Amino acid sequence: MENIDALTLEKHDCNTSHISLIMEHKLAGEFFPILQQGFGEMVLVPCTVKNLLCDQFGLSDAYVSGRITTIFLDGKPTDSIDEVIVKERSTIALSAAMPGVVGATMRRGSFYASMRSAITCQDKGKDGASKEGMIWVKLFNLLLTDLGPEFLKKGIIMTPSALSDFFIQKTDTFWQGCNGALINGKPVAPASLKRAALYTDCEIIRLSIEFQYD
Repeated sequence: MENIDALTLEKHDCNTSHISLIMEHKLAGEFFPILQQGFGEMVLVPCTVKNLLCDQFGLSDAYVSGRITTIFLDGKPTDSIDEVIVKERSTIALSAAMPGVVGATMRRGSFYASMRSAITCQDKGKDGASKEGMIWVKLFNLLLTDLGPEFLKKGIIMTPSALSDFFIQKTDTFWQGCNGALINGKPVAPASLKRAALYTDCEIIRLSIEFQYD
């Protein structure tokens, strides 16, 4: 899934469409590929990784320290979340514990962390005055189930082409489990979202999902 280009990132007031869905909770996993490939979030930047996770995403210190064991910032494993700075257009990937030697090596503060010192993120610059900016977020393994539904409920940012590609691949089971759809507040037939022309005239999409539980 492509990231939103740099020009669009700078145009925070650009043409945006909001698509909201009401889905059966059992289909939450259908959205996991989007969460793995990456989605946009508007946050206050620059900020430390810890500020992003705890203050802006609302995660507890205990959850971050105990569950999010591996963090990559712009492709580099990250240990010092109190110091490393997230900037506008950064990509942050979050994962629970990964198996094997590679997983152990990439784990935050692990015994093996010294083995990857040459590639560890060291950007500990000043965070400076905050402004609203977009970053790219990726979730993996257990965090998809833990955090995915909440991110989707709040709303994630995508390109129209990426969302169109996603909808086109969905089966009848997916559309039967979609109990409502809105585009900019106006009801539409859920399966009609396969017609990209309904929303590809905008620059970015905010997708939000309300999951219904039995």
